Amino acid sequence: MQAWPCRVFSLFLIMLIFDQLKKDDLQLRLVAMAVLGGLGVLLGGLWWVQVVNARDYQANLETQSFRTVRIPAGRGKILDRNGLALAENRPTYNVSLYLEELRSQFRGEYERSRPIRTITHSGAFGLRWLGSPTVTTQYVRLKKAQMDALGRQARYSVASNVVAHISQRLQLPLSLNATNFERHYQTRLALPCPVLTDVTPAQIARFEEQSTSPMGVDLEVQPTRWYPYGTTAAHVLGHLRRDDDSKEGEEAFFWFRMPDYRGEVGIESGFDKELRGTAGAKSVLVNNAGYRQTESVWSPAEPGRNVVLTIDLRIQQAAERALQDLRKALGGTIRGAAVVMDVHSGDILAMVSSPSYDPAMYVRGITHAEWERISELHAEKNRATFERYMPGSIFKTVVGMAALEAGWDPEEVIHIEPNPAQPNKGHVKVGNHTFHDTAPPGDFAFRRALKLSSNSYFITCGLRIGPEAIIRMGQRLHFGERTGLPTRQDTPGTFPGLQRLGTSGWNNVTTGNMCIGQDPVWVTPLQIAVLTAAIANGGEVLWPRLVDRIEAADPTFAAPPTVFPRGRVRDHLGISARTVKIMHEAMLADTEDSDGTGRKACVPGLRICGKTGTAQVQDVHNTKIGQTTWFASFAPYESPRYAVVVMVENGSSGGDRSEEHTYELQSCQY
Repeated sequence: MQAWPCRVFSLFLIMLIFDQLKKDDLQLRLVAMAVLGGLGVLLGGLWWVQVVNARDYQANLETQSFRTVRIPAGRGKILDRNGLALAENRPTYNVSLYLEELRSQFRGEYERSRPIRTITHSGAFGLRWLGSPTVTTQYVRLKKAQMDALGRQARYSVASNVVAHISQRLQLPLSLNATNFERHYQTRLALPCPVLTDVTPAQIARFEEQSTSPMGVDLEVQPTRWYPYGTTAAHVLGHLRRDDDSKEGEEAFFWFRMPDYRGEVGIESGFDKELRGTAGAKSVLVNNAGYRQTESVWSPAEPGRNVVLTIDLRIQQAAERALQDLRKALGGTIRGAAVVMDVHSGDILAMVSSPSYDPAMYVRGITHAEWERISELHAEKNRATFERYMPGSIFKTVVGMAALEAGWDPEEVIHIEPNPAQPNKGHVKVGNHTFHDTAPPGDFAFRRALKLSSNSYFITCGLRIGPEAIIRMGQRLHFGERTGLPTRQDTPGTFPGLQRLGTSGWNNVTTGNMCIGQDPVWVTPLQIAVLTAAIANGGEVLWPRLVDRIEAADPTFAAPPTVFPRGRVRDHLGISARTVKIMHEAMLADTEDSDGTGRKACVPGLRICGKTGTAQVQDVHNTKIGQTTWFASFAPYESPRYAVVVMVENGSSGGDRSEEHTYELQSCQY
């Protein structure tokens, strides 16, 4: 209805033209013929586009569409307490093929590769008589499977020639895997196809030194997780694993996903949400063949936040060197752990587990040999927090505090009888069971018994006060409970509860074992560090603190950081100042007296309080198969600041090697 005025006007115009044409005006007739001819050409073109080729244009429009691509955000840094980056991102340069630029070459190679047959035509009678037949060629008709195979071969031929050119330019042997290339073509055609990843600076210089690049080849940059200090603090940092899935709060559907990772263990896992940021997205316009036309970013990625640890890199490295030095003394691979802790704040200044590993392996791709080594040595396991051990004589400090608070006289002398099998060693009999001693026989008061680590004395002490007092002291230290570290490697250990007392599974021999730190007591090195800090600070049981704060990657960002409070008190030992003083003096004697078991840990100019421990490891047949050696210490004696705990699996003894290498740990603080 709305078009009728236009139609009336057109009819009027035509009538006017024909009316004028009745006049014998030659010029007007020529103009009319030209106009009508132009209109005819225009109408013919419209008919050709809208009628003849309508289906082709419609098919092209339907197949030309957008592909969404997930762009991972740059992970936040993990920093030590002084702002040094322990884990960060670095740009990784990859040489990639942009297949849309090679499309014409693919087609040309396909046409050249098509099989051709020759046809001879005899021609007309005259040509036959002259003996000059006509020769023509035409393509052989192929089935679809043959055409697909020829297309794959043509694409691979072009791409492999380009890769050969790159190989020559970089002076590096390169080859293109046909299977991987075809898989990329079929599933990720809109994205660049990587040829060489993690290009070195020298290779980048060779690639760029020529003015032109091969068609379809360019450098692509991607952020990659990097650990600048290699294996240092690996168990604290943890590692990543490949995970390209959408995370909470992100769009669920994407056509393509760029390589992304998530934390598996350690801080990388415990604070994965804060570190990973928010992924972005871009749209890639592809044509009906699937090749990229244009792209645009419609949701930029938001980088993750930085996590600042309580770890001090200098102390961490000193602790790791101290454990590694044991390899020279003991030989072989050292399996052990070390923890350095601030006794007033609970800050963990160093946490070492040996053997270690390089967390970057999980980013670049772990080899079979690397995986076999890690599996054989259990190198992934954080021995400081995720492996439980019997504490041995370290636990005598708990028995001593429980006894002193129960009214035990530290000056009371206990006479220890010699062992008939070893007259120079003491022993004590509990029922039909004999507990052997490493300390000599003779008279012992509390101070001498602790510094010589007399089993007989502390078993006698524990049996007198009863196991309930010891268990209650251990419960205030929260043995048998997790320490709350956000690393996914935090075992509670094992500690008996009061409900076990009076059952058929508990007797005086069990109490004797507990008094010298054998089964049923199993702890982690970090739990022993918490115990040592509690003795040092006068009885406050602290939550260990590994993370100081979480802050924005951009220092100009207005949002305040998330700060984790220092010095959170978990419990109180409930011990008197008298007990604290007695414990400090006895532990000082352990390192400063000439007959103390920890005398090798003495550092000139620094008064160290310590306690050694050696726990016997037995199999199910009660056959000794090894021992766990300990040295727990704090310093300085006058005003304790730091606790240092060292544990070595299958060491010689707690008073021999393990504490010998704590010099550097102690002295690097002062």
